[in-house]
Amino acid sequence: MSKFLMAVIQIDSQADKQANLEKVGRFIDEAASHGAQFVAMPENVHYCGPKEGTFASAEPVPGPMSEFFAAKARQHGIWLHCGSIGEVIPGETKLYNTTLLYDPQGDLACQYEKIHMYDVEIKNGPSTRESDTKKPGDRIVVCDTDFCKIGLSICYDMRFPELYRIQALMGAKVLFVPANYTMFTGKDHWECILKTRAIENQCYVVAPAQIGKKTAFQAYGRSMIINPWGVTIACAEDREQVIYAEIDPGYVDQIREQLPSLKNRQPRAYRWPAE
Repeated sequence: MSKFLMAVIQIDSQADKQANLEKVGRFIDEAASHGAQFVAMPENVHYCGPKEGTFASAEPVPGPMSEFFAAKARQHGIWLHCGSIGEVIPGETKLYNTTLLYDPQGDLACQYEKIHMYDVEIKNGPSTRESDTKKPGDRIVVCDTDFCKIGLSICYDMRFPELYRIQALMGAKVLFVPANYTMFTGKDHWECILKTRAIENQCYVVAPAQIGKKTAFQAYGRSMIINPWGVTIACAEDREQVIYAEIDPGYVDQIREQLPSLKNRQPRAYRWPAE
Protein backbone atom coordinates (compact mmCIF):
# COMPACT_ATOMS: atom_id res chain seq x y z
CA MET A 1 0.00 0.00 0.00
CA SER A 2 1.86 3.03 -1.27
CA LYS A 3 1.47 6.65 -0.23
CA PHE A 4 -0.38 8.92 -2.65
CA LEU A 5 -1.17 12.59 -3.15
CA MET A 6 -4.79 13.61 -2.55
CA ALA A 7 -6.21 16.82 -4.02
CA VAL A 8 -9.45 18.37 -2.76
CA ILE A 9 -11.29 20.97 -4.82
CA GLN A 10 -13.21 23.73 -3.03
CA ILE A 11 -15.54 25.47 -5.47
CA ASP A 12 -18.41 27.95 -5.55
CA SER A 13 -20.92 26.22 -7.82
CA GLN A 14 -23.86 28.36 -8.88
CA ALA A 15 -26.89 28.03 -11.18
CA ASP A 16 -25.01 27.76 -14.50
CA LYS A 17 -24.31 24.05 -14.89
CA GLN A 18 -22.01 24.40 -17.89
CA ALA A 19 -19.95 27.11 -16.21
CA ASN A 20 -19.67 24.98 -13.08
CA LEU A 21 -18.39 21.97 -15.03
CA GLU A 22 -15.92 24.07 -17.02
CA LYS A 23 -14.54 25.57 -13.81
CA VAL A 24 -14.21 22.27 -11.99
CA GLY A 25 -12.54 20.88 -15.10
CA ARG A 26 -9.87 23.56 -14.83
CA PHE A 27 -9.36 22.70 -11.15
CA ILE A 28 -8.99 19.01 -12.03
CA ASP A 29 -6.35 19.98 -14.61
CA GLU A 30 -4.55 22.07 -11.99
CA ALA A 31 -4.57 19.25 -9.45
CA ALA A 32 -3.24 16.76 -11.97
CA SER A 33 -0.47 19.16 -13.00
CA HIS A 34 0.62 19.25 -9.35
CA GLY A 35 0.98 15.47 -9.31
CA ALA A 36 -2.26 14.53 -7.57
CA GLN A 37 -3.13 10.86 -8.04
CA PHE A 38 -6.58 11.17 -6.48
CA VAL A 39 -8.84 14.23 -6.89
CA ALA A 40 -12.07 14.87 -4.97
CA MET A 41 -14.76 17.52 -5.32
CA PRO A 42 -17.79 18.65 -3.24
CA GLU A 43 -21.50 17.91 -3.14
CA ASN A 44 -23.71 19.41 -5.88
CA VAL A 45 -20.62 20.24 -7.91
CA HIS A 46 -22.73 20.66 -11.06
CA TYR A 47 -25.48 22.92 -9.70
CA CYS A 48 -26.24 25.11 -6.67
CA GLY A 49 -29.15 27.24 -7.79
CA PRO A 50 -32.87 27.71 -7.24
CA LYS A 51 -34.83 24.60 -6.30
CA GLU A 52 -36.83 24.72 -9.52
CA GLY A 53 -33.64 24.03 -11.50
CA THR A 54 -32.78 20.86 -9.59
CA PHE A 55 -34.38 18.48 -12.09
CA ALA A 56 -33.24 20.35 -15.18
CA SER A 57 -29.63 20.13 -14.02
CA ALA A 58 -29.79 16.40 -13.25
CA GLU A 59 -28.88 13.59 -15.66
CA PRO A 60 -28.98 9.82 -15.88
CA VAL A 61 -25.78 7.84 -15.34
CA PRO A 62 -24.21 7.32 -17.80
CA GLY A 63 -24.88 10.68 -19.41
CA PRO A 64 -22.97 13.71 -20.74
CA MET A 65 -21.96 14.89 -17.25
CA SER A 66 -20.65 11.51 -16.10
CA GLU A 67 -18.86 11.09 -19.43
CA PHE A 68 -17.17 14.46 -18.86
CA PHE A 69 -15.81 13.23 -15.53
CA ALA A 70 -14.78 9.89 -17.00
CA ALA A 71 -12.84 11.68 -19.74
CA LYS A 72 -11.03 13.85 -17.17
CA ALA A 73 -9.98 10.78 -15.17
CA ARG A 74 -8.75 9.09 -18.35
CA GLN A 75 -7.01 12.23 -19.64
CA HIS A 76 -4.89 12.58 -16.51
CA GLY A 77 -4.71 8.94 -15.43
CA ILE A 78 -6.11 9.75 -11.96
CA TRP A 79 -8.71 8.47 -9.56
CA LEU A 80 -11.54 11.01 -9.71
CA HIS A 81 -14.15 11.37 -6.97
CA CYS A 82 -16.95 13.45 -8.47
CA GLY A 83 -18.46 14.96 -5.32
CA SER A 84 -22.17 14.53 -5.94
CA ILE A 85 -24.60 15.17 -8.78
CA GLY A 86 -28.34 14.87 -9.25
CA GLU A 87 -29.00 11.50 -10.89
CA VAL A 88 -32.20 10.92 -12.86
CA ILE A 89 -33.83 7.58 -11.99
CA PRO A 90 -35.90 6.05 -14.82
CA GLY A 91 -39.56 5.86 -13.87
CA GLU A 92 -39.09 7.90 -10.67
CA THR A 93 -40.28 11.41 -9.85
CA LYS A 94 -37.33 12.00 -7.51
CA LEU A 95 -33.57 12.04 -8.00
CA TYR A 96 -30.64 10.38 -6.30
CA ASN A 97 -27.90 12.54 -4.81
CA THR A 98 -25.08 10.44 -6.25
CA THR A 99 -21.31 10.15 -5.91
CA LEU A 100 -19.37 8.69 -8.85
CA LEU A 101 -15.81 7.36 -8.59
CA TYR A 102 -13.73 6.87 -11.75
CA ASP A 103 -10.49 4.96 -12.06
CA PRO A 104 -7.45 6.14 -14.10
CA GLN A 105 -8.81 4.40 -17.21
CA GLY A 106 -12.01 6.42 -16.98
CA ASP A 107 -14.11 3.43 -15.92
CA LEU A 108 -16.77 3.79 -13.24
CA ALA A 109 -15.29 2.02 -10.21
CA CYS A 110 -18.32 2.51 -7.95
CA GLN A 111 -21.16 4.85 -7.14
CA TYR A 112 -23.07 5.76 -4.01
CA GLU A 113 -26.53 7.22 -3.49
CA LYS A 114 -26.87 9.44 -0.40
CA ILE A 115 -28.71 7.54 2.31
CA HIS A 116 -29.70 10.23 4.81
CA MET A 117 -32.01 12.99 3.63
CA TYR A 118 -31.58 16.46 5.14
CA ASP A 119 -35.14 17.04 6.35
CA VAL A 120 -35.24 19.73 9.04
CA GLU A 121 -38.35 21.60 10.15
CA ILE A 122 -37.98 24.14 12.96
CA LYS A 123 -41.13 25.57 14.50
CA ASN A 124 -41.36 29.26 13.56
CA GLY A 125 -38.00 28.84 11.83
CA PRO A 126 -36.42 27.58 8.61
CA SER A 127 -37.55 24.41 6.89
CA THR A 128 -35.51 22.24 4.53
CA ARG A 129 -36.71 18.99 2.99
CA GLU A 130 -34.22 17.27 0.74
CA SER A 131 -36.65 14.37 0.41
CA ASP A 132 -39.04 16.62 -1.56
CA THR A 133 -36.78 16.21 -4.58
CA LYS A 134 -34.41 13.34 -3.65
CA LYS A 135 -34.83 9.63 -3.00
CA PRO A 136 -32.59 8.03 -0.33
CA GLY A 137 -30.20 5.28 -1.30
CA ASP A 138 -29.99 2.08 0.73
CA ARG A 139 -26.44 0.80 0.12
CA ILE A 140 -23.30 1.38 2.17
CA VAL A 141 -20.44 1.55 -0.33
CA VAL A 142 -16.79 0.65 0.18
CA CYS A 143 -14.68 0.58 -2.95
CA ASP A 144 -11.29 -0.90 -3.85
CA THR A 145 -8.73 1.47 -5.38
CA ASP A 146 -5.08 1.13 -6.36
CA PHE A 147 -4.10 2.41 -2.91
CA CYS A 148 -6.61 1.10 -0.34
CA LYS A 149 -10.30 0.63 0.26
CA ILE A 150 -12.32 3.86 0.52
CA GLY A 151 -15.76 4.63 1.92
CA LEU A 152 -18.31 6.93 0.29
CA SER A 153 -20.83 9.27 1.92
CA ILE A 154 -22.36 12.70 1.29
CA CYS A 155 -22.78 15.71 3.62
CA TYR A 156 -25.64 15.02 6.11
CA ASP A 157 -24.50 11.38 6.27
CA MET A 158 -21.67 12.59 8.51
CA ARG A 159 -24.07 12.83 11.47
CA PHE A 160 -24.72 9.07 11.44
CA PRO A 161 -21.67 7.34 12.93
CA GLU A 162 -22.87 3.80 12.29
CA LEU A 163 -22.36 4.34 8.55
CA TYR A 164 -18.65 5.04 8.99
CA ARG A 165 -18.08 2.29 11.58
CA ILE A 166 -19.47 -0.23 9.10
CA GLN A 167 -17.21 1.15 6.37
CA ALA A 168 -14.17 0.86 8.64
CA LEU A 169 -15.09 -2.72 9.51
CA MET A 170 -15.43 -3.40 5.77
CA GLY A 171 -11.80 -2.32 5.38
CA ALA A 172 -12.03 1.37 4.45
CA LYS A 173 -8.96 3.45 5.31
CA VAL A 174 -10.14 6.72 3.71
CA LEU A 175 -13.64 8.15 4.24
CA PHE A 176 -14.99 10.71 1.76
CA VAL A 177 -17.48 13.35 2.90
CA PRO A 178 -18.27 15.80 0.06
CA ALA A 179 -20.56 18.55 1.31
CA ASN A 180 -22.49 21.77 0.76
CA TYR A 181 -22.56 22.77 4.42
CA THR A 182 -24.27 25.84 5.81
CA MET A 183 -22.34 28.56 7.64
CA PHE A 184 -24.73 28.29 10.62
CA THR A 185 -23.98 24.63 11.36
CA GLY A 186 -20.53 24.56 9.85
CA LYS A 187 -18.90 26.98 12.27
CA ASP A 188 -19.74 24.73 15.24
CA HIS A 189 -20.07 21.22 13.82
CA TRP A 190 -18.11 20.70 10.58
CA GLU A 191 -14.55 20.10 11.77
CA CYS A 192 -15.65 18.66 15.11
CA ILE A 193 -17.71 15.87 13.52
CA LEU A 194 -15.16 15.14 10.80
CA LYS A 195 -12.37 14.78 13.36
CA THR A 196 -14.55 12.48 15.44
CA ARG A 197 -15.19 10.24 12.43
CA ALA A 198 -11.45 10.09 11.76
CA ILE A 199 -10.51 9.31 15.37
CA GLU A 200 -13.21 6.77 16.17
CA ASN A 201 -12.64 4.81 12.94
CA GLN A 202 -8.89 5.43 12.67
CA CYS A 203 -9.26 6.52 9.05
CA TYR A 204 -8.30 9.48 6.91
CA VAL A 205 -11.27 11.77 6.25
CA VAL A 206 -11.40 13.69 2.96
CA ALA A 207 -14.02 16.45 3.02
CA PRO A 208 -14.40 18.66 -0.10
CA ALA A 209 -16.90 21.47 0.45
CA GLN A 210 -18.77 24.17 -1.40
CA ILE A 211 -18.05 27.79 -0.59
CA GLY A 212 -19.90 30.99 -1.50
CA LYS A 213 -23.37 32.52 -1.30
CA LYS A 214 -26.00 30.06 -2.47
CA THR A 215 -29.69 30.67 -3.15
CA ALA A 216 -30.80 29.84 0.40
CA PHE A 217 -27.66 30.10 2.54
CA GLN A 218 -23.97 30.91 2.78
CA ALA A 219 -21.83 27.80 2.29
CA TYR A 220 -19.23 27.25 4.99
CA GLY A 221 -16.31 25.98 2.91
CA ARG A 222 -13.29 24.89 4.99
CA SER A 223 -12.60 21.82 2.86
CA MET A 224 -10.16 19.65 4.74
CA ILE A 225 -8.20 16.43 4.98
CA ILE A 226 -7.83 14.83 8.43
CA ASN A 227 -5.46 12.02 9.33
CA PRO A 228 -6.40 8.92 11.39
CA TRP A 229 -5.03 10.52 14.57
CA GLY A 230 -7.56 13.35 14.14
CA VAL A 231 -5.10 16.00 12.97
CA THR A 232 -6.17 18.35 10.17
CA ILE A 233 -3.35 18.06 7.63
CA ALA A 234 -4.84 20.35 4.97
CA CYS A 235 -7.54 23.03 5.16
CA ALA A 236 -8.83 25.42 2.51
CA GLU A 237 -8.98 29.18 2.90
CA ASP A 238 -12.22 31.08 2.36
CA ARG A 239 -11.93 30.99 -1.43
CA GLU A 240 -12.08 28.63 -4.37
CA GLN A 241 -8.89 26.56 -4.48
CA VAL A 242 -7.27 23.13 -4.49
CA ILE A 243 -5.64 21.75 -1.35
CA TYR A 244 -3.27 18.78 -1.14
CA ALA A 245 -2.11 16.20 1.39
CA GLU A 246 -0.22 12.93 1.32
CA ILE A 247 -2.30 9.90 2.27
CA ASP A 248 -0.40 6.99 3.83
CA PRO A 249 -2.51 3.81 4.20
CA GLY A 250 0.34 2.31 6.21
CA TYR A 251 -0.14 5.02 8.84
CA VAL A 252 -3.70 3.78 9.32
CA ASP A 253 -2.32 0.31 10.09
CA GLN A 254 0.18 1.83 12.52
CA ILE A 255 -2.47 3.79 14.42
CA ARG A 256 -4.77 0.77 14.60
CA GLU A 257 -1.94 -1.36 15.96
CA GLN A 258 -0.83 1.16 18.58
CA LEU A 259 -4.37 1.99 19.76
CA PRO A 260 -6.45 -1.10 18.91
CA SER A 261 -9.92 0.32 19.55
CA LEU A 262 -11.43 -1.46 16.53
CA LYS A 263 -10.02 -4.78 17.75
CA ASN A 264 -11.29 -4.08 21.26
CA ARG A 265 -14.92 -3.74 20.20
CA GLN A 266 -17.42 -6.02 22.00
CA PRO A 267 -20.18 -6.68 19.44
CA ARG A 268 -21.87 -9.28 21.67
CA ALA A 269 -22.67 -6.53 24.18
CA TYR A 270 -24.21 -4.15 21.67
CA ARG A 271 -27.98 -4.17 21.25
CA TRP A 272 -30.03 -1.78 19.17
CA PRO A 273 -33.00 -0.41 21.14
CA ALA A 274 -36.43 -1.22 19.77
CA GLU A 275 -37.67 1.50 17.43
